[in-house]
Amino acid sequence: MVFQVFFSVLGMCSLLVLGTCEVCQSTCGAQAPGDILLGVLSSCYPVVQPLNEWIQPESFNCTDFNLLSFVRMLAVTHTIDMINDSGFLPGVRLGYLICDTCSNPIKALQVAEHLLSTNGTLEVQCDHTERTPVKAVIGSRYSELSITVARLLGRFMVPQISTSASADILSDKVRFPSFLRTIPGDVHQTRAIAKFMSSFRWDWVGVVYGDDDYGKSALQSFLLDAREAKVCVAYQKVMPTYLNNENTNPRIKEVAKTIHSSTAQVVLLILNEQVVRKIFEEMMKTNTSRIWIASDAWSLAQSLASMPGINRVGEIFGFSFITGQNPGFSEFLQNLQPGPGAVNHFIEEYKNLRFECTPELLQYNECIANNPPSLCTRPPSITFKSPLACSIPDPQQANDDFLTQSVYLNVTYGERLAVWAIAHSLRNLLQCNGTHCPGEKNFPSWKLLQEMKKIKFSLDNRLFSFDQFGNFANGYDLINWKRLGDRRQFTVVGGYNPNTGNVEVDKSEIVWSTLNNAVPESRCSQSCPPGTFKKVSNISCCYNCTRCEEGTYSDVSDMQNCLICPKDMWSLKGSVQCSLRTETFFGWNEPYAIVLLTFVGLGLLLLLIVFVVFMASRHSPVVKVAGGKLCYIMMAALVVSFGSVVLFMGKPSVHICRARQTMYGLGFTLCVSCILVKAFRTFLAFLFNLYKQQKLKKLYKPIAIIAVFTTAESLICTFWLVFDSPKVETITSNQSMSIFFQCNEGSGVGFGIMLSYIGLLAFVCFLLAFKGRKVPHRFNETGYIIFSMLIYLFVWVCFIPIYVTKSQQRSAVQASAILVSSYGIIFCHFLPKCYMILCKKKKDISPEAYREKIRIFAITSGNQALCHLSKDSGIGDMETVATASSMNIEVSTVGRGISLNDPSLSLRKRVRRSSI
Repeated sequence: MVFQVFFSVLGMCSLLVLGTCEVCQSTCGAQAPGDILLGVLSSCYPVVQPLNEWIQPESFNCTDFNLLSFVRMLAVTHTIDMINDSGFLPGVRLGYLICDTCSNPIKALQVAEHLLSTNGTLEVQCDHTERTPVKAVIGSRYSELSITVARLLGRFMVPQISTSASADILSDKVRFPSFLRTIPGDVHQTRAIAKFMSSFRWDWVGVVYGDDDYGKSALQSFLLDAREAKVCVAYQKVMPTYLNNENTNPRIKEVAKTIHSSTAQVVLLILNEQVVRKIFEEMMKTNTSRIWIASDAWSLAQSLASMPGINRVGEIFGFSFITGQNPGFSEFLQNLQPGPGAVNHFIEEYKNLRFECTPELLQYNECIANNPPSLCTRPPSITFKSPLACSIPDPQQANDDFLTQSVYLNVTYGERLAVWAIAHSLRNLLQCNGTHCPGEKNFPSWKLLQEMKKIKFSLDNRLFSFDQFGNFANGYDLINWKRLGDRRQFTVVGGYNPNTGNVEVDKSEIVWSTLNNAVPESRCSQSCPPGTFKKVSNISCCYNCTRCEEGTYSDVSDMQNCLICPKDMWSLKGSVQCSLRTETFFGWNEPYAIVLLTFVGLGLLLLLIVFVVFMASRHSPVVKVAGGKLCYIMMAALVVSFGSVVLFMGKPSVHICRARQTMYGLGFTLCVSCILVKAFRTFLAFLFNLYKQQKLKKLYKPIAIIAVFTTAESLICTFWLVFDSPKVETITSNQSMSIFFQCNEGSGVGFGIMLSYIGLLAFVCFLLAFKGRKVPHRFNETGYIIFSMLIYLFVWVCFIPIYVTKSQQRSAVQASAILVSSYGIIFCHFLPKCYMILCKKKKDISPEAYREKIRIFAITSGNQALCHLSKDSGIGDMETVATASSMNIEVSTVGRGISLNDPSLSLRKRVRRSSI
């Protein structure tokens, strides 16, 4: 049975050769007999003559032997031999037919037709029971080729399993029902790449992709994942997939110029290794170093890792499919020979390239022998040549370790998985036990496909199975190309798990070629430090760093928006955190407060001194002239006013706000009411209109006047406290971290009425005193009343605009106004009397002295004085009246005149206001 299948294939090949198609020798260059035949799509020759140069159908001219594809193909044959030798399928031998696609989709389609054909002809199969000679196909390596072949193989439901075609479109089981692969789709690879970039905060990257289906599909997938990972693409450049394209070299130079001029320091290359080599060579010419991100197509390309000058291009990372050991494969490559009964022209081709002596090699060796190596250019045709090639008699018998040194062998783990997946499926399909496999060996291919879709097997202590999309969900390894001399070494520094969607990076294993091993940056804009946020321009990764406004903050870098401060907290512009506001108020320790307190203390001290002086001289005419007991009431009222000033300092509370205004209002009203009594008394004494005097004299009730006016102020304050009570308010500023506490006097109506009422009393005092301003000075106290009331009115008129405009200085302003008003009373009403008591001679202030002054006033002033009084409307002198009253001198008015009657005087003087 084995040889029947094998010879039928050979017969088919001979027919094709006779037809000048030359498929078997030039394309299907390796085969081995078996009961079940597997097809392998290889890509040992990646370059093909451009089809646009064809005039008629011709044979494909494939060139440029690729070591990696060659070793991958050998990994398939080695694994098949291992399975055959192990007896895993008892009584069943696997054979293979390996055909090269030349990395061209049209050639791949031709090869697929050949693998499916019977007797050299691909028949239209209408019966599902028809059997194809090849039961499964392994390959192709590239997505574009796999897409092309999968459409054809899907028609016949022949299972196709690829080890590296990652285009996400191949997961579509509607269009590609028989396609399977031992890797995840590109949707996972591009997501892993985007998250890897994001983990290093590289948000400004360039992308160069191939113009094939794989490159276009991977680009679109990456753009979606990059947007989600907040990575922006600085440029997108497309490259021809095939190097023999006439636009390849100019396009490479153009792309290299873009990479060199761009600020993006990270470049993703979704290309095959041949195109990547060309780009790297161009980068070396311009001495351009970047961080390169490799797609799976070249992430483990040993030929690139060992190319001259590779260390000059910069850091290289890539995601590769899960790799692993392939037992015995290294030894197989070092003793490379086809297996028993197998034919492998690819091995013959490789050994000729490696060990056959050619004129180019002889010429090169002669140049090396006679000149420095730098003067000798190694021809491309001897790239693989062994230095001992010209000394080897039979190239086909020679072997060395060149393949193990030139290719990263772990990358062939996928080929091993693919063959074992087929083997496990066959074991189930053929119902194999420990001794034989009784199932039918010439089965329809679709039956094997069904078994493969549901197979689960373990290899190297790892479990593998295909998901609903025909993919292995076994993740990716993150590869770092570490420097090792003048070449690069592949090191796994992390990975990506499709199940969790997380990228793990062991950053301690990465060595950067920067100062202090700092991670390079690739950003459109510099990182925004805490306290700022990103104000994005047209591109999300390009932005300006804008400071957070007041009341907002950012505590980490690169925030999209600033966070709002929690309640009761605040922040200044550009803050990294919110804090509780500092409580401020008109405090005791402020310099101005200390000044005010000093004057309060001084004022209280003055009042105490005045009180002591007045008490010591309480029976003296001076004290009686000053008002007698009214002075003590005024002093008490001023003490209350001074006390209210103290409440304007310190942290306010509702009770303090109410108390301080009430204390001031009532205290100062009481004081002004006493002054009003004194002014009214003077006004009455020198009012020469007897009728008016008698009428107004009925109103002169000092205690009643004081009580009424003070009670009125009490009612005003009561209504104010009930209906519009002062309260504590807080004043905050966006530019300040402090919160200012002060009293708010409500709507201001009650506060205004209270002050207006005191002002009205003061104004009445002023008017009454103003009437007696021209009485002879030595008997006149009205000047002090006038001056003190003017001080009060002036202070409080000035107080209003300052109080309104200086909102945070209101406490200090009002306290100052109270102090000035209080000191005005002290200096005008008390200190002059103290001066008279303490500094005047006692004989000048004795009752006898006052009587003598009055006699002299009455006698010497005579008609001229009274005439003078008459001309001044008959305004009397309160001091004279009060003094006379205190010394039992009768002061009376008769008709239109004034008379002074003193029992001690022998002379009674009557003065009439008639004209003299």
